[in-house]
Amino acid sequence: MLHDRDKKSVWQVLRHIDILLLASTVSLTVIGIAMVYSVTKAQHTYLGVTPDHYVIRQFGFAIVGISIMAVLLFFDYRHFEELGIVVYVAVVIMLVGVLSNLGTHVLGGQRWFQFGPIQIQPSEFALLAVILLCAYILSKSNGVGFKVLIFILAVMSVPMLLVYMQPDLGTAIIIGVSLLVMLVASGLRVRYILLLLGLLVFGVFLILHFGILKPFQVERLTAFLHPKNAPAGTVYNLQQSENAIGAGGLLGQGYGHGAQTNLAFVPEQQTDFIFTAVGEQLGFLGTASVVALYSIMAWRLMRAILLARDQYGRTIAAGTLGVISFSAFQNIGMTLGIMPITGIPLPFMSSGGSAMVVFFALIGLVLNVEMRRLQGVSGQYSPMRRGEELPPISI
Repeated sequence: MLHDRDKKSVWQVLRHIDILLLASTVSLTVIGIAMVYSVTKAQHTYLGVTPDHYVIRQFGFAIVGISIMAVLLFFDYRHFEELGIVVYVAVVIMLVGVLSNLGTHVLGGQRWFQFGPIQIQPSEFALLAVILLCAYILSKSNGVGFKVLIFILAVMSVPMLLVYMQPDLGTAIIIGVSLLVMLVASGLRVRYILLLLGLLVFGVFLILHFGILKPFQVERLTAFLHPKNAPAGTVYNLQQSENAIGAGGLLGQGYGHGAQTNLAFVPEQQTDFIFTAVGEQLGFLGTASVVALYSIMAWRLMRAILLARDQYGRTIAAGTLGVISFSAFQNIGMTLGIMPITGIPLPFMSSGGSAMVVFFALIGLVLNVEMRRLQGVSGQYSPMRRGEELPPISI
């Protein structure tokens, strides 16, 4: 039970919650649930499966995610600092376990633990682990010097490598992007940024030269550059995706309508290609609205970085910005043919429980950081006076 003083303190921070960030998150989730239902009901009726199976699961995942987000709001985010180590170790153990006989092999990848009807994908939780641990390390460091940079890269390379081995190249790339965003937001010097970019280019060269990537991965990553010269099987998803979005026109075919959707021409439409359902059924106005919601979310996450009271909170917000913004850009871009096709889910919209829970947890942490931006280091609420500035940040 909360005492009167504790209740007052909770109310003082809750009234500073970022309504726009919360509203955009919930709106995208609602749209996602509606789209998952529309793309699965016709297919599952034809197959003799309960038509509301996927939408019930998606709704359940959303409730779990929202509940976790709500719980996180009631605890000062600074109490989670050392939790990053625990989460990191647990996730690394899970990633090792999923590569062993304990993991389930589905669609060419070994990425899941199967518990009855429930699948858990540890690679999604690796995103949360990397953000929490990186934020903890940077909050305890006096700047991002060369030694700190090398240490962070060495520690974070472990989950990245394990995720890549599943193989899950898309999530490994997201980990790298979020790590770079966190380092830049923490004041990483320009020469180190250029060094990292140089290492990235060199690494891509080595990967392609020595054939480290599997042939199908190379084909999927390069097919969007020259679709006419790519194998038919490689560009099939892209062709059907573009057909679905193009068929929507300005206003769309109407919710629940559209040949591409109802006849299941777009593979994995409830997961990786959920955006094509928005394009075909709701048209340009629908897709523009979804993009606008992600833009609002990115804006509020950038605002959270600027308002964060300390390095730990600032890094969490930066990592979340990297994960959600890049995931949305990559997923939408691949359906339009301007980005390579990868298995990256569309945040809050693609069907899937692990990703949904992680995305909500990250948003909950960022809301927590913003709500407590007026608290001092001791945790006491301290309203800012007119004209008072927040602590400067170095970017």
